[in-house]
Amino acid sequence: MKILAIDAATEACSVALYLDGEVTSKFALAPQQHSQMLLPMVDQILADAGIALNQLDAIAYGQGPGSFTGVRIGVAITQGLAFAADLPVIGISSMAAMAQQVMAQHKATGDNFEQVAHVLVAIDARMSEVYFGLYQNVEGLAQLVNTEGVCAPQDLALDALPDLFSAGTGWQTYQQILTEKYLVNSTEVHLPSAEFMLPLAVAQYKAGHIVSAERAQPNYVRDEVSWKKLPGR
Repeated sequence: MKILAIDAATEACSVALYLDGEVTSKFALAPQQHSQMLLPMVDQILADAGIALNQLDAIAYGQGPGSFTGVRIGVAITQGLAFAADLPVIGISSMAAMAQQVMAQHKATGDNFEQVAHVLVAIDARMSEVYFGLYQNVEGLAQLVNTEGVCAPQDLALDALPDLFSAGTGWQTYQQILTEKYLVNSTEVHLPSAEFMLPLAVAQYKAGHIVSAERAQPNYVRDEVSWKKLPGR
């Protein structure tokens, strides 16, 4: 199985390749440079692996939430590559990728996947809000509990859970508010990485959850943006 993963939903820019069980990845902090960096990163990772685009089985993309522009760039580049090589695509939540990273990096050795039971992801959504998603560990894979959403951090209302870990920039931006509401094990996972989209994408591919390139869709979570006029403007 050969799957390429692409993410541009936040200020991070990353690509990763799953090649018959082996994983390689590239990651860079590149605000506002995604459109210039992604394709060269894709070309390099494929060249390093010695395979062509049309030898892939599918392309996974970070479908958001995150920066509206970044999400659109990731989807557009995925569609362009998939159309060119006649490949199916797999949409992966940017927040699920972060939850997956926490679970992968903090899990116990062997087959014990219970060290991280739940991850609460909160991404700074600007406008004094956070995108949020609660994920549970299901046999080593991050599975969404209920739905992803957006709200003011002080309005986030989820049941308290044992063994709860944090991920996302929201925990930095609204640290005092969120840590007063939730007792969490803090992590250094703040931005999504395509590398950790791959376990989720492989599982989706095996389950047949793939779509054609024209059906690739972003998930903004916040569909409408209310612009507030600044005083004196």
